[in-house]
Amino acid sequence: MKHPENLVYSRSHEWVKFIDETTALIGITDYAQDALGDLVFVNLPEVGDEVTSGEPFGDVESVKAVSDIFSPVTGTVAQINEDLLDAPENLNEDPYGAWMIRVEHITDKEELLDAAAYIAFYESEEE
Repeated sequence: MKHPENLVYSRSHEWVKFIDETTALIGITDYAQDALGDLVFVNLPEVGDEVTSGEPFGDVESVKAVSDIFSPVTGTVAQINEDLLDAPENLNEDPYGAWMIRVEHITDKEELLDAAAYIAFYESEEE
């Protein structure tokens, strides 16, 4: 599995790419998409919706189950990746290219991990 060094990661298996101090793209990690299996449906918030750090902003449905996706930041949804609505499998094929939401006006964020700390975290969960 790959986990790009230019991203930060949440303990609930989302990645964050900060564009600037108050704007970020959010998606799910390679680890998450692998654990979920083949994704068949994505439910995303509306542009303008507020997201809160540690709270679900949407969900994904796989052949295995429906899973909440948690926001690692607090802010306003500025954009959603509409391509995922028709092609949720993009999250499986390219989890770091297939961002889910763009959040602006970020006022808070949970403790985020660099790539090495994230790998150590999920490896310790598997034991």
